[in-house]
Amino acid sequence: MRTLVIDVGTSGLRAAIVHDNASVTDLHYEEFAPSSPAGGLVEFDATSMYTAVKRVATASLASGEVNAVGITNQRASTIVWRASTGEPLGPAIGWQDLRTVGECIMARIEHGLAFAPNQTATKAAWMLSNYITDVGERSSDDIRIGTVDSWLVWKLTQGQQHVTDHTNAAVTGLTVASGESWNQKVLDVLNIAEHQLPRIVETSGFIGNASDLPGSPPIMAMAGDQQASLVGQGCLSPGLTKITFGTGGMLNTFVGTRAPEHAQRSEGGTFPIVAFSTGGTISYATEAIMLSAGTNVEWLRDDMQLISSPADSHLIASSVTTSEGVVYVPALLGLGTPFWDYGARGAIFGITRGTTRAHIVRAVLEGVAHRGTDLVDAAEKDSGLSITELRIDGGMSRNATFVQALADASGRPVRVSPITEATTLGAGFLAGVPVGQWSHLAEAADSLTGASTVEPLGAPGVSRQQWAEAISRAGSWIPDLSALDF
Repeated sequence: MRTLVIDVGTSGLRAAIVHDNASVTDLHYEEFAPSSPAGGLVEFDATSMYTAVKRVATASLASGEVNAVGITNQRASTIVWRASTGEPLGPAIGWQDLRTVGECIMARIEHGLAFAPNQTATKAAWMLSNYITDVGERSSDDIRIGTVDSWLVWKLTQGQQHVTDHTNAAVTGLTVASGESWNQKVLDVLNIAEHQLPRIVETSGFIGNASDLPGSPPIMAMAGDQQASLVGQGCLSPGLTKITFGTGGMLNTFVGTRAPEHAQRSEGGTFPIVAFSTGGTISYATEAIMLSAGTNVEWLRDDMQLISSPADSHLIASSVTTSEGVVYVPALLGLGTPFWDYGARGAIFGITRGTTRAHIVRAVLEGVAHRGTDLVDAAEKDSGLSITELRIDGGMSRNATFVQALADASGRPVRVSPITEATTLGAGFLAGVPVGQWSHLAEAADSLTGASTVEPLGAPGVSRQQWAEAISRAGSWIPDLSALDF
């Protein structure tokens, strides 16, 4: 059997075929980076996005029919469109967009509601207010509000289905804590009509037929990208944990079926999320966030010109055995979990006359590894679960020096996914199970072979105590930004 996966990320999109043995073929990729018309603004053309999605999906389907379609996507990016025309009312707003920071602050002051600017909630309210001049029309039945998954399903089914799944709905800021339904109090505060929002469905199960694709294959799954990666790496039991090291870093720990009591950030700086839903059961996870991971390697290449390619970072870093006491804090965009300090900035400590390019490059990789360990510590604190192994994917998972540094800093074995983009596998598993490609998710995960495990070799070159001191010195560099709390 064969499943088509459509995977829409922040800077590019792809389609591929996932087979019974968890192999991935017929991969077609296109860059699709958002635009930034002004500082803090991140937008994209939703119509162009769908045109590209249809193009890559059709190319993958050229190899033959499929039994199911799975969709995985960047989360919280928001589109508002008319049902009658299927056309967006204005530019879609990307999840990184910061134009609603003020609205988030005022919602907390005036209503006691905690929104983050990267969530859908205030983006949708802003779009309704700014894209529709007639106040009376803002609650019109013709208006549709959705995230990327909702938009894709609407277009693929030619307007027959306006849905989202629990994994995507629960990170919008618009649902109750469990993610099961929309939160009417929040909708009232933001002046969003529930009938404009998608119907919330299970992650895995029949959603509708993709009649806009050759053969009209059934759409059988939709999931946020991080949750798809969690499934793709087989993290299906409490305590199993994955980290995706891409542009940023995202840790997710599977916690089970007990719904969270709240949707806000926990004491350790993590967030409760829906892992997936199927068969009437919702499973949950804890999420920890590193604002910049691979971005630091790009900085070494593009701005500092210390390396010519990401692969060089391993070659150069491995030419020395330690960083000789040099410590790098990867806070180019501030610090996420557990600190949540938007005013922190990247810093290098311990430089001497003997410091070389290799020491700096190694320190950068080790700094990202220490930040990964910060996420692990926070997830253990908030979940109450023991994390005994890390499973990783993403571009940095191919860097041997970094992987060893992560194992050493965390003191845990690190299992490297054989597929760099585990999101594609996860969406394939979630879509394939309900059509019988696999009998259950565990069997699907077990079909994946070729993962390698890196064991810790000893104490990290920079101790965790030294790391804590470096973090404290990098913090609150821009006090006004450090004062922001979402």
